[in-house]
Amino acid sequence: MGYKLIGLEISVVMTKAFGIDWAPLKIPVRRRRQTFAVWLVATLFMLGHVLCIILCLLMLYCNIYTRFLVLIYLGWAFIIDRDTPHKGGRFFPFLRRLHIWKHYADFFPLSLIKTNDLDPSKNYLFGCHPHGVMGFGTSGNFATEATGFSKLFPGVTAHLITLNIQFKIPIFREWVMAMGICPASKESVSHILTKMGPGHSCVVVVGGAAEALEARPGNFKLVLKNRKGFVKLALKSGASLVPVFCFGENDLFNQYPNPEGSYLRKIQTKVKEISTFSPPLFHGRGIFQYSFGFVPFRKPVHAVVGKPIHRDAVTDPSIEEIDNLHKLYLQGLEDIFETHKEKFGIDKDKHLEFI
Repeated sequence: MGYKLIGLEISVVMTKAFGIDWAPLKIPVRRRRQTFAVWLVATLFMLGHVLCIILCLLMLYCNIYTRFLVLIYLGWAFIIDRDTPHKGGRFFPFLRRLHIWKHYADFFPLSLIKTNDLDPSKNYLFGCHPHGVMGFGTSGNFATEATGFSKLFPGVTAHLITLNIQFKIPIFREWVMAMGICPASKESVSHILTKMGPGHSCVVVVGGAAEALEARPGNFKLVLKNRKGFVKLALKSGASLVPVFCFGENDLFNQYPNPEGSYLRKIQTKVKEISTFSPPLFHGRGIFQYSFGFVPFRKPVHAVVGKPIHRDAVTDPSIEEIDNLHKLYLQGLEDIFETHKEKFGIDKDKHLEFI
């Protein structure tokens, strides 16, 4: 009891002295594990690419043996093996079952909510919304087994689709491929949906980098109004579209105000056009304090998987066919939001806004 009081007193003193909301000294070990797991994922998201490049440069500089190994690897990865990411990658399912993902999911916690069965003899294209800053809900639910995806949807294998640039980074490309993640290219998505067999499906965060700039608590704007490429791919492959909404994703970070037309938004948009990813100015919490950092806030994220929309394959879909399926998809997404929003603490007057 005395130890707790001393820890509380120290925390209060440091908060007053530095204006920082420090975490209590005595926290259960399981919560420390959860925080570490999420910190590790956030660090890899922010710095993993840079760390892999630095490692390769250090090995090139180190000695003739490591230099030879790196050069052999780079030649193999980007000449011989360069098409592998676009042809399903190299998936090792056991990596999705690592115990660290359970700690990761329990931090928020994450939950995956099933509303309909999915026929394992079909292929699916899941559209996930919103993007959020880092997409913790989408990656945790669909790129790991922490919330039991394969048990909820037996026979369906989800391949998270992400930026092509991820597969141009040495070493890092091997990790994301091993997790069953594939690049965002027509060739890649088409290969998964038509050539890898029944059940193999794509998970696309449709709003992408543009939607990350809208990620802030209480905001329900989705960059989806003119995003129809994924609908066309679904029609051409005969895959069923499945809308998914992650309640709470936008609550994980605070983002600096960047309204349309502002100087900051113009800079962010320009960077996005050049680099394909957006640079949101955001903050969450740290490991030992709650005031700043890139660890997300500990808030629940509920991913609700909606009703699949089935359509037969069309070799050359017309604009009208694409528009009609797009409208059905938007309606399916709205149905999820309106049905579940009050259950997850969203005011009944709030509605999705497609931009």
